[in-house]
Amino acid sequence: MARKNENPYDRGRPGMPVVEPLAAVNASANTITHAAGHKNMQQLIQLRWIAVIGQITTIAGASVALGVELPMPAMLNVLACLIAFNIASTLRWQENQFVSNSELLLALTVDVASLTAQLYLSGGATNPFVFLYLLHVILGAVLLERWSTWTIVIVTGACIAGLALFSEPLTLPLDHSLGIFSLYVQGTLLCFILDAALLVVFVSRITDNVRDSAAKIATLRQRAAEEEHIVRMGLLASGAAHELGTPLATLAVILGDWKHMPEFKGNPVLLEEIAEMQTQLKRCKSIVSGILLSAGETRGESSAATTINTFLAEVVAEWRIGRPVVRFEFDNRIAPDLPVVSDSTLKQMICNVLDNALEASPQWSRMEASVEAGELVLQVTDAGPGFAEEMLAQFGKPYNSSKGRPGGGLGLFLVVNVARTLGGAVSASNLAQGGAVVRLTLPLSAIEIKPELQAT
Repeated sequence: MARKNENPYDRGRPGMPVVEPLAAVNASANTITHAAGHKNMQQLIQLRWIAVIGQITTIAGASVALGVELPMPAMLNVLACLIAFNIASTLRWQENQFVSNSELLLALTVDVASLTAQLYLSGGATNPFVFLYLLHVILGAVLLERWSTWTIVIVTGACIAGLALFSEPLTLPLDHSLGIFSLYVQGTLLCFILDAALLVVFVSRITDNVRDSAAKIATLRQRAAEEEHIVRMGLLASGAAHELGTPLATLAVILGDWKHMPEFKGNPVLLEEIAEMQTQLKRCKSIVSGILLSAGETRGESSAATTINTFLAEVVAEWRIGRPVVRFEFDNRIAPDLPVVSDSTLKQMICNVLDNALEASPQWSRMEASVEAGELVLQVTDAGPGFAEEMLAQFGKPYNSSKGRPGGGLGLFLVVNVARTLGGAVSASNLAQGGAVVRLTLPLSAIEIKPELQAT
């Protein structure tokens, strides 16, 4: 078993919920941003394959169907270079998930260079497909930082100017009077359709990536704000627990002296009341110890190795003490028993859920315990009025309560955040026949003692 005074949680995870610092939330936000950049790079790779297919189709159609003389070997060499670059990009970005703004700028610049080379070989600025430069400028505006976007604008403008100065126009008949039957007009129309279709498809996908990233970052920021609230409450509770320690110890000494005083020793009724007071005092000290342990401190009690069934039985037995429980059912379906760590934070979390059920339904409540797919599942049911719809929509948010008293709703708020910190989840729903059920799931790996650790 675990050595005495050693917290088994220290071997791989904390023994109490630890609020993520702002730096960790920012790091998570950066990870989400990088993931969006990777998705955008994948979109560029797909767009480049479409460009390869489009160039092959256009070159074949112009030379074979329309009889336009093109420098085929040179154009195919440019096409081969573009294919090689895209294959290399595909392989690189399968293994590397981090995509910077500079790398996106480089990818777009290569695309602009490839288009410029093909236009130089096929008429330069007189080629109707010169308007494809707008596609790269718009993609740059969506994907890149501002300075990078202006870089693409300058590069594309310089390329168009260079094509107008140095490229040779194609030998085509002057057929502008033919209207829609003019080769130039048809090429311009085809270029417009390509631009519009590609922009609608790919800009929509990129915008979805941006929105998805923004939603995830907003969730992280909301979680950071909630956990900052927990920190403030934890500091307040820790300070109050320290202050309560001395008077509680004094009361314990006084009650112990009273039991031996002749005035009380000969009165069974008073002795019974003193015993009840000592029981409640012991409960207060246990609560104070739990608060200090959750804050990373201790009053001498350490986490202890136990089993899941023993732990749950102790939680239920302690919860019954001092509470007006009329009828409570505990259905434990966990078999076989598993070695776990008895943690005061987890115990307090379960008691909070039971307290809410008792307050909503003083006459009857029930807790079921089971293991499903490697998770501890606790389901607490009551026969009360149930949750209001607006409360279910904001379940687990601070001060979301129908009790109408200051601080209401903090119990379930702490339950949700402790469960989330341990890798679990809490959900609530109303029953058709009346009452409500709160379902708490925790991965067993968060509290289980591994066999190799039991031997140490």
